[in-house]
Amino acid sequence: MPNPGLREVEHEITVSAPANAVYRLIAEVENWPRIFPPTIHVDHVEKNDRTERIRIWATANGEPKNWTSRRTLDPDQLRIGFRQEVSAPPVASMGGTWVIEPLSGSTSRVRLLHDYRAVDDDPESLKWIDEAVDRNSRSELAALQTNVELAHAAADLTFSFEDTVHIAGSAKDVYDFVNDAHLWSERLPHVAKVRLDEDTPGLQTLEMDTRAKDGSVHTTKSYRVTFPHRKIAYKQITLPALMTLHTGYWTFAETGTGVAASSQHTVTINTENIPRILGADATVADAREYVRAALSTNSRATLGHAKDYAEARA
Repeated sequence: MPNPGLREVEHEITVSAPANAVYRLIAEVENWPRIFPPTIHVDHVEKNDRTERIRIWATANGEPKNWTSRRTLDPDQLRIGFRQEVSAPPVASMGGTWVIEPLSGSTSRVRLLHDYRAVDDDPESLKWIDEAVDRNSRSELAALQTNVELAHAAADLTFSFEDTVHIAGSAKDVYDFVNDAHLWSERLPHVAKVRLDEDTPGLQTLEMDTRAKDGSVHTTKSYRVTFPHRKIAYKQITLPALMTLHTGYWTFAETGTGVAASSQHTVTINTENIPRILGADATVADAREYVRAALSTNSRATLGHAKDYAEARA
C-alpha cells in the first residue's frame, strides 16, 4: 500500500561526456563544492570500496544545512545510491539514486531520483522540501552538465595554492583567531566591515568588506564549516569579478615547535572579465597571477596577525 506521505521525484539531463567520466565526477565527493552550487563542504566519515559515509554541508532555499549520508557505489552499473542518516528538519527522511546511462560513446543521460518525507508528514513542510529538492536537483544537474562538458577546457582555468606560516603558539589560539571572524574589522587592517552569523554551531555565514591595495572596497559572502581546533573550510558565494569559483580551507597542525597554520585556495578564473579588469592584452596567466597575489596577500596578512595573537599568549 503506497505511503501518502512519501514523495518520489526524478530529474534528468543529457550530458556531452562519456558515462564513465560522469560517474567518476559524482563518485568523487571532494569535488562537489567546485561542481554543485549548493554544496559548501563534504567530508568522509567512513570509506571502503563500495560503501561510504559522508557529511555534507549545503544550502537549501538559501539556508545552510548539514547532514550525514550513506552511499553505495556501483561502478559496474554506473549507479550511486544515497540516504541521509540523520536529516535536518523539516526533512524526516531523504534518499535516492544517481543513474548514469550511456547514450553513445560521448553522451550520457544522468537521472537523479529522490524519495523523501516531511517531519510529521506536514503538508507545508513537504511543499518546502519539494521546492528545495526541485531547485537543488536542477542546479546540481545543470552544474554537472556544464562542469563535465567544460572539464578539459577549464583545466588551465582552475588552480589551487597554499600559504603556510609557522607559529610558536597553540593550535587553539590560532584557530580561535580565524574562527572569531566577527572581530576581524578590529584586528585586520584589510577588513573594513564584517558580519558573522552562526545559527547552527559549526556552520557560519561570513559577510565582509575588504580593502584592496588600491583602496577600493569589495564585499564578499562565504559559508564556513568549522572543525575545532583543526580546520575551517569555506566556500565564497559572492565572488570578485575575476573568479567564477573560490573555495578553500584554513588548517592548524601541531608541530614539535608550535603550529603550521595554512590557508589553501582553489579558484576558477572568469575569462569574460579579464579584459575589463586587467586590460585588452591580459592573458589567463596574468589573471591567475593577479588573483593569486590578491588572495595570498590577504591570507598572509590574516596568518601574520594570528601569529602575533597566538605567540603573545604562548
